[in-house]
Amino acid sequence: MSAHAGFTHMQDGTGDDWAIIAADFSTYARQLPGRILAHLKLLDGDFGGFPVDRLTHSLQTATRAYRDGRDEEYVVCALLHDIGDTLGSYNHPDIAAAILKPFVSAENLWMVEKHGIFQGYYFFHHLGMDRHLREQFRDHPQYQATIDFCAFYDAAAFDAAYDTLPLSFFEPMLHRVFAAPRQSIYKAAMAQQPA
Repeated sequence: MSAHAGFTHMQDGTGDDWAIIAADFSTYARQLPGRILAHLKLLDGDFGGFPVDRLTHSLQTATRAYRDGRDEEYVVCALLHDIGDTLGSYNHPDIAAAILKPFVSAENLWMVEKHGIFQGYYFFHHLGMDRHLREQFRDHPQYQATIDFCAFYDAAAFDAAYDTLPLSFFEPMLHRVFAAPRQSIYKAAMAQQPA
């Protein structure tokens, strides 16, 4: 059995308590890619009325980005862009962005965070909504990049006959992207922890 901190309120925590917590956090954080993969697999078989299930859509989005020569970070963003569908039915891009935030560039993060509004260009008008909601971001530096993500990869990833790469192909990329945070309050703490 591992050691546990002894406080009942954080204000009473000691250096020894936080050393225990930090050591456990380090181990737990290294397991993040496995937890992300397990959560991504929850999308398998969930069609939600679409022509392909949500996992296939995610894999196909990543496959298209990979075959188009995008870098690993971008491909992982494509793979995870809809991972929030299971827990954030009304705000799935926010869930994906929260997972990716410590590990990806501000540009890719913005693209993932806003892709739902940009994707709406293809269907909002069929639901009585404004398909041009993305225009509020016209002056943003990532405006065109997010349009391109949706047009070339996300909106095109519903083809059941497409030669989609399996999840196992993307696992090493996911492990590399999630190896260490690029920005986070925990980045400095993680650098201090033993591997």
